[in-house]
Amino acid sequence: MAQSKTAAIPRYYLYGDQVNDVELNFLHVEPIHERSGAHDWIIRAHAHPDHLQILWVEHGGGEILIEAQKYDIPTGSIVIVPAAMVHEIRFSPSTDGIAVTAASAYAVSVTEGDKRLMEALLTPQVYPISDTGVSVEAVADAFEWMNREYVWSAPGRRTVIKAHFLRVLVAIMRLRSVQTSAMTSARDRNYDILMRYKELLEPNFRQQKAMDYYAGQIGVSAQRLNQACKARTGKTASELLHERTIIEAKRCLVYMEMTVAEIGYELGFDDPAYFSRFFSQRVGQPPGAYRDCHGTGDGQAAGAG
Repeated sequence: MAQSKTAAIPRYYLYGDQVNDVELNFLHVEPIHERSGAHDWIIRAHAHPDHLQILWVEHGGGEILIEAQKYDIPTGSIVIVPAAMVHEIRFSPSTDGIAVTAASAYAVSVTEGDKRLMEALLTPQVYPISDTGVSVEAVADAFEWMNREYVWSAPGRRTVIKAHFLRVLVAIMRLRSVQTSAMTSARDRNYDILMRYKELLEPNFRQQKAMDYYAGQIGVSAQRLNQACKARTGKTASELLHERTIIEAKRCLVYMEMTVAEIGYELGFDDPAYFSRFFSQRVGQPPGAYRDCHGTGDGQAAGAG
């Protein structure tokens, strides 16, 4: 789905049509299959300078590339394409649903100053609806009625379309809220895992226990423990363990009357030479040299590395 870099990206009101004078400050509604089917289910890279798009993919699916970011489009999802963003779509054959192309000014007017509604249209996203608490039937109904009213010319047409468009915006806002809550919960879970890991480190870091031990005590896999530590600190679980070991080693070197070998044993290292290498790799100098630079008089007399 690479976008061509040799030609200028076309700007359209609707894909394949140059700027159209018909209802540019309103919106356009059409079934997905009408335009996509006519183009072999591929909508080439283009942008809508003053219009955003909301797609309801009721059947089929595919993928969309928005500003070089690829999103999968599953069945039963809403796709948001903000105004002016370059996008390219590859639908599976026979995909169908409803495509709404709305003037940005019109969308703003419908939100009536509710920032939550407008913010949901400013970020490219694909929202699968299943298991979100948002009614698939209600979403499908809102899009279907927008399409019906758009092709009719009955009195009150614009008012009814506005009402159903607002229903869609509320659904998108709720989907965005569910997604944000899920991300927040994941972040909170990462923090919880990290804190529990740090609590376990204090009584155990001197014993050189494997990551599986810590993960098992927390009730997660070693991989999940690592993921949480990376997410919250940028360091792996092992790096945090080693960091805690080095802090204790430095304390012992500076303040304790112990030889380097004794400090190594205290921290779970049976081989003094291995402890010296472990320390040197992370501090940049051997334990004895570190003591010489930072130790008190009493500490320096306690033995060399």
